[in-house]
Amino acid sequence: MPTAPVPQTTDELYQALQENDRRPYGRTRTVTAEELVDAAEQFAEPVPLVHALLELQEAYTYGSEPRKSPVVFARLLTLFDEQPDVFDERLRHMLFWRFKWVANALRALPEVPLASLRQWLTEMRDRYEKADLGLQPYYGQAYQLAAHTGEDTTLAYELWSGRTRTRLSDCEACEICERALYHLTAGDDERALRTWEPVLAGKESCQEEPARSVSYALLPLLRTGRTDRARELHLAGYRSCRRNPSTSPEVGRHLEFCALTGNEARGLELLAENRSLFDEVDSPLDLLDFLTGVEVLLQRVELLGHGELPAAGYAGRTWTVAGLRAEVRGRADDLAARFDARNGTTAHTDRRGARLDRAPLLDALELTLRPRSLDDVAPAAPVAAPAARTSATVPDSLPELILRARTLDEQGHPDAHACWARLRTLAAARDYTHPDDPAVGPLVQLRADLLTDEASRAGERDEFADAAALHEEAAALYDDAGLPGHAALARACALLATAEIPAEAADAAETKAAALTDAHASMVRLHDETPGLAPFQEARLLRLRATALGLRLQTSRSEEHVAPVLAEVDVLHAFATRHDLAGQLSGALLLRVSTYAISGDLPAAVTEIDALLDRLKAQGPAWHLPRTRGLRGRLQLGLRDAQAAHADLTEGLRLAADWPADTVDTGRLHGDLAEACMHLGRPDEALRHLTRSAELELRRGSRTDAFCTYSNAAQLSLDLGRVEDCIALLDSLLAEPDVAAGELDDRLVAQLRLTRARALHTGEDLKAATAEFVALAAESAGWDDDPASHAMIAAETAVLLGESGEFGRAREVVDQALVAHARAPRYEQLSNCLRELARLQAQRQGPDGLADARAFLADAGRIADEARAAEYEAHGRSLDTALAYEHGRVNAYVSEYEDALAALEKALALLGEPGRDDDHAGEWAECVRLAGVVEGIYLERPAPALTRLDAAVSRLTALGHTEETESLTSLAARLRDEE
Repeated sequence: MPTAPVPQTTDELYQALQENDRRPYGRTRTVTAEELVDAAEQFAEPVPLVHALLELQEAYTYGSEPRKSPVVFARLLTLFDEQPDVFDERLRHMLFWRFKWVANALRALPEVPLASLRQWLTEMRDRYEKADLGLQPYYGQAYQLAAHTGEDTTLAYELWSGRTRTRLSDCEACEICERALYHLTAGDDERALRTWEPVLAGKESCQEEPARSVSYALLPLLRTGRTDRARELHLAGYRSCRRNPSTSPEVGRHLEFCALTGNEARGLELLAENRSLFDEVDSPLDLLDFLTGVEVLLQRVELLGHGELPAAGYAGRTWTVAGLRAEVRGRADDLAARFDARNGTTAHTDRRGARLDRAPLLDALELTLRPRSLDDVAPAAPVAAPAARTSATVPDSLPELILRARTLDEQGHPDAHACWARLRTLAAARDYTHPDDPAVGPLVQLRADLLTDEASRAGERDEFADAAALHEEAAALYDDAGLPGHAALARACALLATAEIPAEAADAAETKAAALTDAHASMVRLHDETPGLAPFQEARLLRLRATALGLRLQTSRSEEHVAPVLAEVDVLHAFATRHDLAGQLSGALLLRVSTYAISGDLPAAVTEIDALLDRLKAQGPAWHLPRTRGLRGRLQLGLRDAQAAHADLTEGLRLAADWPADTVDTGRLHGDLAEACMHLGRPDEALRHLTRSAELELRRGSRTDAFCTYSNAAQLSLDLGRVEDCIALLDSLLAEPDVAAGELDDRLVAQLRLTRARALHTGEDLKAATAEFVALAAESAGWDDDPASHAMIAAETAVLLGESGEFGRAREVVDQALVAHARAPRYEQLSNCLRELARLQAQRQGPDGLADARAFLADAGRIADEARAAEYEAHGRSLDTALAYEHGRVNAYVSEYEDALAALEKALALLGEPGRDDDHAGEWAECVRLAGVVEGIYLERPAPALTRLDAAVSRLTALGHTEETESLTSLAARLRDEE
């Protein structure tokens, strides 16, 4: 089925060829190129057919289809032999250039005999000599064949490398790579890297470079100790080659790099992203390279004991690491053997073996902002808790284990969780036999205990409805066991969990406060109606009562709700003191600290928490210390003492390491530390804490919170100029199964994609950035509840389309933004967008683009009028001043110099002359400079221009704005020189 209308004229054919040339390499481009060759054959003219065949050969070459490229070239060569006059200088150059493409294609096919490869090189040499072309390109191909077979490489290299380059030589970047690979094969990493430097530094590039050189340079960089450079090049280099069949060998080397740097989990992630390459790579040589890199990764994962992990492989079945490794090994061994049989050497088997035999070069290199281990990607793998200095060994005896769990639970000791986890496993077994021991109690009591622990875990994850149901179920079982005190405690917990279920009403805060008031009243009744409570049970009931009132205060922020909390806290404090319940006493004091903090009395809160810390250090419980330190750190943040906050939070993290991972919310500690670091001007440290916080939240199951934190980390990394880090992090997040399946909040995913699109733009990948922005603009158009976001996204999209020269599409998208803006104004963003589009169109199209540029400025003028009427104050320069300045620039671009000068005079009048402390001195100086250029150079009136510039320099100098005078002084000197 045709992919596009069949061209009816040669003009339509050339237009279709141009459009196809803008497509990425792949099946769509290749199929279209095939159709265009069919279309070209309908015309009686040979030239259109030559152009179509050249496009088709390019599609085959860069679409990794080497079997078809020589066939197309044979047709071109026949046309050249039959009608040489059809080939102008440009077409003739392209034809002779592509002899090398055919040589590369034939080398990549093991079924092509070695004699045929040599015969083709002879044909190339004869053709070059007949056409009086230099033979350096021929010797380059002869060397590449020698390197491929592994025979006579030194002589072939010398014959090639010593010759002078010609117009048909491979580009500088490709030849640099070949030279570097020669030194690399000889074992000289340093010389190879020196040779590669112009390509790695971005000074030389082409269609295939620097992606190819980067992939080869990664391991020598590691071996020579340049780990930071290797990391940087991996991030940028991988992104430029992923999911592309023609760069599958490069993908394989990036996977190998992950395997040899302790980044096996990232390697599996990248493998999943490139799973299509298993079926799309048609070049046997490229496939051998790719599969060997895949096998290096899978071999490493299996050696680390994770052979049963899922792995992305060939379509049609589910793979484990071990299963896929066996499949890949068989296929790659066969390919290497076929090449060696064709070449009569063992070069490919030997090279493959050398890659597979390499030992890891580093134990761990933090490649991305999301470092993950294989344990993190194991399905349903529990998070291992750090070893705890104070943790007791879980008893082997079942009765001991049950009694130990209950004792620890009464104390609130964190080691209780490990005991309950062990008991849950034992009780779920088919052969479980409950101890016949009065001290242990009946099986129904244990089931209730386990439900209570499960309910507590659900509450910690904010799954309040589940927690409430589990507590109610536990209460019923405790009733069956004849334990009214336990049942009352479980029902009190259910009351609190129910009150915390988020309300969807418009007055959600009021509704929740009322629910907490009711829950407290019910707890008081429950307390009064339950006789015979043990001290630990009564203390817990009192703690729940105080907590309910504390949450009500946190929800309402009402002054009248402060005293009731403190009153309940005093009751709890007195009871815990009387019965020597250290954990509940500490809990009471923490509640008091929180109450002071919520009510705004931070100094009182700090005084209370300092006393609590002294008590905890002296009398315990020690496991409350990390959380208390963390709270003190948050209080210091509130008091704007970031240094003290950093010290407290760091100490909290240090103390938390002594206890099981779920004892303290370390994710919160890292998040608060990130805030402290930002206040201290340490953004890189803040970024590390943000990513650690996010990953801990992810492991706890708080996926929305985790992705929000990661979103903040991505934005911070972009703000820091770490563009590739930002993109790699977001790529990893967007590849998460629940994101790909559409299960995560769509607006949060859109925010991640938006940040990624901005990072791509910052990284100058305009094509990819524009594609993402266009997709986001289309999706956000349906956000009827959030037109402001659509206006913002559409405005940014329009600017990128303008930067790509697609002003027609930019106009369409900006019109959408204006419609959304009418519903939810975004004055500054829309004004900035419209002015930038006007500048771009005038700058690129000159007078031809003036009408459309002025239409953009007219829209910006209406936005400025609306903003003024709404008394909106711009965060940057005023919209009116910015608009006048842009009128000046636009008119200057299209040679309307009088209008440009008048607009700039208006902008200067709106700005007013700067003062000593004004922050618009730079803007004023730039406006004066542009006015001076228009007046003195384009209008050829240097005298008034110099008067303007000299007055401005004097004014700025007198005010101390000397830096702003530099451009004005330079322009004035130029005008004087030209007089």
